[in-house]
Amino acid sequence: MTRPSVLLALCLSLLLPLPAVARLAGPPEAAVAGKVRDLAEIRGSRVLRVLVNQSRNSSGEVQGQAIGVEYHRLRAFEQYLNGHARDGQEISLKIIPKAKDQLLGALLRGEGDLVAPGELLEALPGQAVSPSEPVASNVPLLLVGIKGERRYTRLEQLSGKTLALTTGSAAGDAVSQINQKLALHKLAPIKVEWVDPSLAVEDVLEMVQGGIFHLTIVEKPIAERWGKVLPKLRFDRQLVISEPGQEHWFVRRDASMLRASIDRFLKVYKAPADQDVAFLRIYRRLYQVHNPLTRADRQRLEKLRPVLQKHADAQNMDWLNLAALAFKESSLQPNARSGSGPTGLMQITPSAAQRVGVSNIQTLDNNVLAGAKYLALIRRKFFASPKLNERERMAFVLAAYNMGPERVQGMRTEARRRGLNPNQWFFQVERIAMEQVGMGAVSYVNSVNKYYLAFDRERESLEPQARKVVSRK
Repeated sequence: MTRPSVLLALCLSLLLPLPAVARLAGPPEAAVAGKVRDLAEIRGSRVLRVLVNQSRNSSGEVQGQAIGVEYHRLRAFEQYLNGHARDGQEISLKIIPKAKDQLLGALLRGEGDLVAPGELLEALPGQAVSPSEPVASNVPLLLVGIKGERRYTRLEQLSGKTLALTTGSAAGDAVSQINQKLALHKLAPIKVEWVDPSLAVEDVLEMVQGGIFHLTIVEKPIAERWGKVLPKLRFDRQLVISEPGQEHWFVRRDASMLRASIDRFLKVYKAPADQDVAFLRIYRRLYQVHNPLTRADRQRLEKLRPVLQKHADAQNMDWLNLAALAFKESSLQPNARSGSGPTGLMQITPSAAQRVGVSNIQTLDNNVLAGAKYLALIRRKFFASPKLNERERMAFVLAAYNMGPERVQGMRTEARRRGLNPNQWFFQVERIAMEQVGMGAVSYVNSVNKYYLAFDRERESLEPQARKVVSRK
């Protein structure tokens, strides 16, 4: 083959569809090995540092009640260790939430002693980590859709379909293998939409139920657990995604005594029969986002777009943030009323409007003006730090809009004291909010965030062509 032909073939190969792989949210983390702490050192410090998947399904706690599946198991392990303590060397747990794809790297760097992911997770070849005996065996992956839509029984039927997956999902490798089989039959690959890092697996499931995403793949125990509070979900059990896997905890390879204690504990541990009681009570009425892009909602948004864009631009704000907040607050209804307090499209209170110099909030223009200016005031006064990225900044602003900025600042201070990231609302500061005030404010921020992401996915169709041309300059 001549040199031009080789170059042509190489260029053409780059245009072929690649197998689905998880996008990285930044450069790969350097896993420089830190000091290994085995059980003797852990008992000496009286603290067991547990790296947990930041998903609320795995590690959430609400006002003193454990709702994460790993919390029950970890607390039981704490009691097990203390039941075998000598000389009163009782251990307490320090929970350290991380994104799932960062857990093993953090373990290797010595940031924790134990990883409890609560999902399928495999170590990379050469990683100096040791899996425990299985926490759960024979764990299959399930395709999840919404009731009333098409069921799938054969992998070929997924050709050309789009799956929404979280970064680090065990389904990523499975989809890559399926795509290789589809390619052999000259079928289009499955497309993967790697969702925003502010979304955990339970958020994706809620957005599937709401019709924002159409399909996802999750572990069967997670699907069935959330199916209890998301009754519109459909599980295609006849479709075999991959061979069932095993869930494990992980320790450093040299922490042999800790690993032995974990294995002895797992052999005798039985999950309490009532472990989902608090989970069901807390979440049953919370995870109810709707698709904000139905035909009727699109028409309402198009009518409101000029006023939303005008006031968002004046405050240097993305107009879709205002749209998402308005959808959450009033379902895009300018005449919405809530007693004598919040009113109008933005459901802003008269007192909040007066703080930014707006008196008559009964008109649509003034209502949006007051809402935009109040959000900008909160942002400027409390969350202007360059250490915050824009999605986290908006999350803090929304939390402050809901709870009051001083309260949110107090939660950031507590997060810093506890070793959490005070500049990250999602999965970090929100944990303090869950413990102190419950799920209400957390669900509020999450819902607005999901509506924003739903709008942002359709930005090109929601913005007029003239505006898009200007924005690219």
